[in-house]
Amino acid sequence: MGPILLAFALAALAWMLVVGDLVRRHRPAWHWYLVGYPATACRLMATWRKVAMLNDLAVSRRPPRGLLGDLVVKGDPLRPVAPRISFPRATPMGLTLVVRLHAGQTPATYMKAADALVHAWKVHAVRVTSPERGLVLLTATATDPLERPGLATAHVELLSALIGALESGGAWVMNLRLVPHWLITGATRSGKSTLLARLITQLATQPVALVGIDCKGGMELGLFAGRLSALATCRREAVAVLSALVVDMQDRMSACRSAGARSIWELPDTLRPVPVVVIVDEIAELYLSDGTREGKAEAEQCSTLLLRLAQLGAALGIHLVVAGQRVGSDLGPGVTALRAQLGGRVCHRVNDPGTAEMTLGDLNKDAVAVAQSITAEERGVAVCTGPDGGWSRARSHLTPTEEAVSTARKYAAMAPELPALDRALAALEGDDK
Repeated sequence: MGPILLAFALAALAWMLVVGDLVRRHRPAWHWYLVGYPATACRLMATWRKVAMLNDLAVSRRPPRGLLGDLVVKGDPLRPVAPRISFPRATPMGLTLVVRLHAGQTPATYMKAADALVHAWKVHAVRVTSPERGLVLLTATATDPLERPGLATAHVELLSALIGALESGGAWVMNLRLVPHWLITGATRSGKSTLLARLITQLATQPVALVGIDCKGGMELGLFAGRLSALATCRREAVAVLSALVVDMQDRMSACRSAGARSIWELPDTLRPVPVVVIVDEIAELYLSDGTREGKAEAEQCSTLLLRLAQLGAALGIHLVVAGQRVGSDLGPGVTALRAQLGGRVCHRVNDPGTAEMTLGDLNKDAVAVAQSITAEERGVAVCTGPDGGWSRARSHLTPTEEAVSTARKYAAMAPELPALDRALAALEGDDK
């Protein structure tokens, strides 16, 4: 019976391994709850005191002292005391635990130790936050959720777009009603153009006007010209389009004032103008001057017009999505002023630290460090801000160019007419002739 039992045990073990591998690949959350979480929780509890000592998270208590007559009697030698932690709580993507800080400790110490915790617990990443004073929340993710993000689902309303997936496993949605203006940065082949294509295909099905400004001759946004209500392909055309939008914005302002409304969303449906989303690809081309008087004047005009739209456009249904490979103060003071009005931020892999700092530095220094760690292999991965002011790693869904162009053509008939912009571009063509 011995050989038979051994063979049966080996067969059962092989079957368990096969089933375990299938569960891991097709039901990763189940595999995590059944296998990954118990092992990681045990490893965490077993190594916490040692990890705390090695990374300056523990504190040494003063030894007790006593008097025996005139003789000072010392107690035990100094002993490091690790902070108290809660039992790790499982989440679909990893686990969380709460640490009660010792007196005088700050969350910054735990942020420095995050990499050490990753290696000690054998997880993908550890995020450190402080929900309240005296407490630190450690959130560990077992694997990179953005390596193979699923197609998350979410309710998409007017002026919102399902872009991709967040690191938490939720849907990444850009809602222009909640966050009216966005700044998107990223180097070549970082995923910036893919994100813009995804945004356009999501908005193409909605009753909104899309205006493109692509001073690279329209190479990027020109692919979607059928769904765009206007397209500027050089800085001179950009000045004409932006000037017409400012005039249209003033008309919307007058309509709201006459109706006693503070935004176009308080107007009746019959009087409400169509929302406009202005997509600017490569912002540097609008601000860099060729040294001529005319070039400097055009750059200053673009800077002023964009700033006016950003300051006043949100309540009037005019929204900006500004993208670029490089965004820095060297482009002029107007860029810094515009950046302050663009509440939404998305930072892909960038070529220089200054662009990451310009994109996220005024919001969160930790987000800058995470953005700078994005590798060239992580195309589409970015650090994005949320409507609550927080930030997260995210990855945009890959939208092939052919699919994006096909969608733009399919919904070309939905492109609203903007007569003021058409007249401005027509007048520009007439001057050239």
